[in-house]
Amino acid sequence: MIVAKRKPFQEIKELISGYKKILIVGCGTCVAVCLAGGEKEVAILSAQLKIALRLEGKAVEIKEITIQRQCDREFLQELKRQVDVADFDVILSTACGAGVQLLSDVYSEKVVVPGLDTAFIGVAEGPGIWSERCRACNQCVLGLTGGICPVTMCAKGLPNGPCSGARNGKCEVDPEKDCAWVKIYERLERLGRLDQIKEIVPPRRYSVQQNPAIAIHEAYKRRFDKDGKNV
Repeated sequence: MIVAKRKPFQEIKELISGYKKILIVGCGTCVAVCLAGGEKEVAILSAQLKIALRLEGKAVEIKEITIQRQCDREFLQELKRQVDVADFDVILSTACGAGVQLLSDVYSEKVVVPGLDTAFIGVAEGPGIWSERCRACNQCVLGLTGGICPVTMCAKGLPNGPCSGARNGKCEVDPEKDCAWVKIYERLERLGRLDQIKEIVPPRRYSVQQNPAIAIHEAYKRRFDKDGKNV
């Protein structure tokens, strides 16, 4: 189970600033359960953006769609017609950090930005196997790094890279693995967004991280205390 919360509205507006055709893609699983990125939340966000941008005199086209899961390539194929035919300038994803990154991988020729901050990830200890894509740091920077997480994908967790140790596109910590910042550079270059790599990410605010974490939706805070117990 992944828990996330919506980014501040102003930050979302900045991430989509300058784009004329916007597709908001919701996720119907974890982030829908925690009332952050499901069909209802996408509809609310879409309406808010349309009103705010109209009041600013900006003519934009905003469409929305919610699929069952963005962390599964099979379900992402449902977007193919909307993405390919409608030719959106930017995709605003309300999935967790893992979903945003997979969406960015599948549609790597499109600009994909996050609408949520992922708070923490629960694990399914079943017979399957998963690869880590998101550290759930609650301070998502995927909008600046081309949909590739430097906190997770870089062995050193560098938010402002690269270091000087990469060789032939590989990481000095593990020569078998790609350097995350080489991949970020290549992705941003392909998207024509290399100016983003100049943005300096401020030091991480560890105060927003809790281990182990408990997330209580605002609507339910009267029912539970800070430890998640009934009051």
